[in-house]
Amino acid sequence: MTIRIFRNFTKRMFALFFRRKKEVSLGFYGPPNAGKTTLANKICKDWTGEEIGKVSKIPHETRTVQFKEEVEIKYKEKNLKFKLVDTPGIATKIDYEDFVKAKMKKKAAQKRAKEATKGVIEAIKWLDDMDAVVVVLDSTKNPYSQVNITIVGNLIAKKIPVLIVANKIDLKKSDVEKVEAAFPEYEVIGISAKKGKNIDEFYESVFKLAKKV
Repeated sequence: MTIRIFRNFTKRMFALFFRRKKEVSLGFYGPPNAGKTTLANKICKDWTGEEIGKVSKIPHETRTVQFKEEVEIKYKEKNLKFKLVDTPGIATKIDYEDFVKAKMKKKAAQKRAKEATKGVIEAIKWLDDMDAVVVVLDSTKNPYSQVNITIVGNLIAKKIPVLIVANKIDLKKSDVEKVEAAFPEYEVIGISAKKGKNIDEFYESVFKLAKKV
């Protein structure tokens, strides 16, 4: 009797494990305006015909976690379902005056700064729900920033599989090699989420990342 109960319990646990893994929770993390939402939108458009959120030239357009479930991606006769989680940009300092400089009114700027600060906290909390993470960086900017080190440090501490995307390779100042040098222990893929450049290579890397889950 005891053996049968144990077998049934084990069978249920295996069933729950494999059912959960049929959908990989894939988080998009990175500093503000690196292109996280643009990339998430590109993926959603490719496979569902819908977008996940708004984009803007003003930092912190995304101030709450937004997600889309059961996004089925197909690559080379393989397919996987993902829960795509687009997170607010991580920043060590958020000053409403930066938004004022972007021609926002003071009251709106203060509101945006407050919401963005809450968004950073929310994004960090959501790490506990991630199976894997795509860190999206602006390849035209210095990758050795405190923000990037903080993000990657959190992922290392939580032992979450990581893919680093060097975005905006369509721009002249793009330097993918510098991003690779900054994070030699991770795979780095250069893309343009806006132009769709190297997106097939990105999908291949995502499938490799999912195998580590």
